[in-house]
Amino acid sequence: MPKMKTKSGAKKRFSFTASGKVKHGVVGKRHGMTKRSNRFLRQQTGTSLVAEPDARIIKRNFFPYER
Repeated sequence: MPKMKTKSGAKKRFSFTASGKVKHGVVGKRHGMTKRSNRFLRQQTGTSLVAEPDARIIKRNFFPYER
Protein backbone atom coordinates (compact mmCIF):
# COMPACT_ATOMS: atom_id res chain seq x y z
CA MET A 1 0.00 0.00 0.00
CA PRO A 2 1.47 3.41 -0.92
CA LYS A 3 2.25 6.12 1.59
CA MET A 4 -0.55 8.48 2.51
CA LYS A 5 0.18 12.04 1.49
CA THR A 6 -0.16 15.21 3.53
CA LYS A 7 -2.50 17.76 1.93
CA SER A 8 -0.23 20.39 0.37
CA GLY A 9 -2.60 23.25 1.12
CA ALA A 10 -2.66 22.28 4.78
CA LYS A 11 1.10 22.07 5.13
CA LYS A 12 1.37 25.66 3.88
CA ARG A 13 -1.28 26.93 6.29
CA PHE A 14 -0.80 25.03 9.55
CA SER A 15 2.10 24.13 11.82
CA PHE A 16 2.37 22.35 15.16
CA THR A 17 3.59 23.32 18.60
CA ALA A 18 5.84 21.03 20.61
CA SER A 19 2.85 19.77 22.59
CA GLY A 20 0.93 18.94 19.39
CA LYS A 21 -1.46 21.88 19.19
CA VAL A 22 -2.18 23.34 15.74
CA LYS A 23 -1.12 26.90 14.87
CA HIS A 24 -2.37 29.04 11.98
CA GLY A 25 -1.66 32.50 10.68
CA VAL A 26 -4.08 35.18 11.78
CA VAL A 27 -6.86 36.18 9.41
CA GLY A 28 -7.84 39.55 8.01
CA LYS A 29 -4.53 40.94 6.73
CA ARG A 30 -4.51 40.04 3.04
CA HIS A 31 -6.26 43.07 1.57
CA GLY A 32 -8.59 45.94 2.50
CA MET A 33 -6.42 47.27 5.31
CA THR A 34 -7.58 50.88 4.89
CA LYS A 35 -10.94 50.07 6.46
CA ARG A 36 -9.36 48.31 9.46
CA SER A 37 -8.14 50.14 12.53
CA ASN A 38 -4.47 50.30 13.45
CA ARG A 39 -5.29 48.50 16.71
CA PHE A 40 -6.82 45.60 14.80
CA LEU A 41 -3.82 45.35 12.49
CA ARG A 42 -1.37 45.33 15.40
CA GLN A 43 -3.31 42.56 17.12
CA GLN A 44 -3.39 40.43 13.98
CA THR A 45 0.39 39.85 13.82
CA GLY A 46 1.92 36.43 14.31
CA THR A 47 0.03 33.16 14.72
CA SER A 48 -2.76 31.84 16.89
CA LEU A 49 -3.97 28.41 17.96
CA VAL A 50 -6.75 26.54 16.22
CA ALA A 51 -9.76 25.59 18.36
CA GLU A 52 -9.55 22.04 19.70
CA PRO A 53 -12.48 20.53 17.71
CA ASP A 54 -11.07 21.98 14.49
CA ALA A 55 -7.55 20.84 15.38
CA ARG A 56 -8.78 17.26 15.66
CA ILE A 57 -10.24 17.45 12.15
CA ILE A 58 -7.08 19.01 10.73
CA LYS A 59 -4.82 16.38 12.28
CA ARG A 60 -7.00 13.45 11.27
CA ASN A 61 -7.77 14.45 7.68
CA PHE A 62 -4.85 16.55 6.47
CA PHE A 63 -1.76 15.27 8.33
CA PRO A 64 -1.90 11.48 8.37
CA TYR A 65 1.46 10.99 10.15
CA GLU A 66 1.47 14.00 12.48
CA ARG A 67 -0.03 12.76 15.75
